[in-house]
Amino acid sequence: MSSQTSPLATQLLTQLSSTKNFHPTQKWLTAFMSTQKSTTPLPALTSTALFRLLSSDITTSLSSDPAHCLPNDIHNVNVKERRLQGPIVVQLLGIEDMSKSRWEQIEAIEALERGEGTKGREIIRVTATEDDDDSSAGINKGGGPHKLSLQDAHGTCIYGIELRDIKGVGLGIRIGCKMILRNVLVARGVLLLEPANMTLLGGKIEALHKAWKENRKAELKAAIELSERTAQSNT
Repeated sequence: MSSQTSPLATQLLTQLSSTKNFHPTQKWLTAFMSTQKSTTPLPALTSTALFRLLSSDITTSLSSDPAHCLPNDIHNVNVKERRLQGPIVVQLLGIEDMSKSRWEQIEAIEALERGEGTKGREIIRVTATEDDDDSSAGINKGGGPHKLSLQDAHGTCIYGIELRDIKGVGLGIRIGCKMILRNVLVARGVLLLEPANMTLLGGKIEALHKAWKENRKAELKAAIELSERTAQSNT
């Protein structure tokens, strides 16, 4: 396909925006359509596009139009409360279980690396195929609330706090997972998240996911060592 404004491309944009609130850039759309056959049925084309967008970095694949992104002054701590109507698509850059100590978080990450998750107090074996793009595969629930580092298509990063358990959110969620924010309360620059205002779409950015797993353990261990040295120096 070479035409950027072909009827099929226009139909695809309509499907992506109406079903997932995805608004691809013209550059991404042109590159994608150039790899597809003009005879591809719209449902199959939409499915392929969604898969690729869920695996993409939204700062390069989605429009950074202000209507689809976080406000420029979102971090203003002088604003006590505001509400974001959305919908706004964001991607996950990091997650922390605020109920767990640093060592417990390390143990949880290592358990997931061994293919283990938790169901209540029970340790279970998690089986996920390499092609499994379910962002919640291997989720380690039972803790929380969680602190999420999120990023919009413009590249603006913000923290969100899980006020109530959100299905699919936990240690083991895939970094790069896409989410939609709707009618979210923002308190002094922090998103207050709950099931009613955040929807998980899935996906993963492989490079970010791998780097986060490796770096997160190193960061936690470094913080523990620093804390121990500080404690020793004060005795």
